[in-house]
Amino acid sequence: MNAPPASAPAQLPPVRRGRLSRRLQGLLQALLMLGISSAATVVEARPSVFAPIPAAVLRVDQLDLQARQTLRRIHDGGPFPFAKDGIVFGNYEHQLPGKLRGYYREYTVPTPGSRNRGAKRIVCGGASRSPDVCYYTHDHYASFQYIAR
Repeated sequence: MNAPPASAPAQLPPVRRGRLSRRLQGLLQALLMLGISSAATVVEARPSVFAPIPAAVLRVDQLDLQARQTLRRIHDGGPFPFAKDGIVFGNYEHQLPGKLRGYYREYTVPTPGSRNRGAKRIVCGGASRSPDVCYYTHDHYASFQYIAR
């Protein structure tokens, strides 16, 4: 098998038509010209895979009374006091590990004395009544703490 001359750039077969495909092909072409052999891993990587995992861990008994009650409601399937409880959490802040849309759902943790929903939430991922994972935020999604069972 004859190898192409060292001065000839490697060519990639077209994947599909479209602006994104051309950009990816151009990036891969440049990487191949630089001699990077693991260019395929660049294509497979998704930014959401590298989302930070909340470092702080809370045990259920460390949550305040309102958060424990909200967690109990989640596992019981309701009833929830706020109409927006159970809606899809988009993870737009990329604070939680990347998952497909619809994996995370958010629930309000009532704040005594607050006139609105307040900033506290519990975000759970997985099945509604038996979530795989839950996180607590007291600052409206700026930071999260993993709730350990």
